[in-house]
Amino acid sequence: MSERPEFTVRNATMEDVPGVARVLSRAFFDDPQAEWLFPDQVSRMAKLARWWAALTGYVFVPRGRVRVAVEDGPRPVVRGAAVWKEPEEPSLSPRALLRTLPNTVSLFGLRRLPELAAFQRELGALAPATGPYWHLEVLGVDPVAQGRGIGAALLGAGLSRADDDRVPVHLETNREENTAYYGRYGFERTGELDAEGLPRTWAMLRPAP
Repeated sequence: MSERPEFTVRNATMEDVPGVARVLSRAFFDDPQAEWLFPDQVSRMAKLARWWAALTGYVFVPRGRVRVAVEDGPRPVVRGAAVWKEPEEPSLSPRALLRTLPNTVSLFGLRRLPELAAFQRELGALAPATGPYWHLEVLGVDPVAQGRGIGAALLGAGLSRADDDRVPVHLETNREENTAYYGRYGFERTGELDAEGLPRTWAMLRPAP
C-alpha cells in the first residue's frame, strides 16, 4: 500500500489564491453560513470559489494572513488553509473594500448588502470586548485530505504565534459539533448568535497562556 503524501505548512503567496479558494469552497460547501450566503446548491460551489478568491487575493494574502498546508510532490497542491487576523490589525483600507465591492455586488446583489452588514455587526459583538487577541477567521481542509492532521497543523501553527504574543485567540463556528474539536485545544464557548434570519454562530476563546 502506498504511503500518503506529506505536506508542508507555510505562508500563502498570490500563486496560492486559486488553491485556497478551491479548498475553502469544498470545505465549507455544506456549512450553514455558506448555505445562507448561497442558497442555490447548483451554483453554490462556483459562487463560493469566486467569493473566496476575491477575499484571499485582495485582502487575506496581501496582508500576510493566510497559512496553507501544501501536499508535497512534483505538483504541490494546497490541501488546507487558515486565515488569521493579528492583534490590533487595522481595518480594511478603502482601496481593499473597493476592489472587493464589484464581486460582492455581483454575487449577492444590492438588496442583500444590508443583511450582510447586519451579520458582520452581530459577529463583531461576539468578539472579546477588551485587550488584544488573535482571531482565527477561517480554517478549512479539502475533504479528500481530511484525517491527515492538516487542520491540527494549521491550527497549531497559529496558536504557537498567539502563545508567543501571550494573548488569547478568538474564533466563530457555525457548527455546534466543532466546539468540541476546538475545546480539545483549550477553547471555551463565550457567546452565541441565534437571531432570526442569520446563521447560528458560536463564539469561542482560548485564554492567553
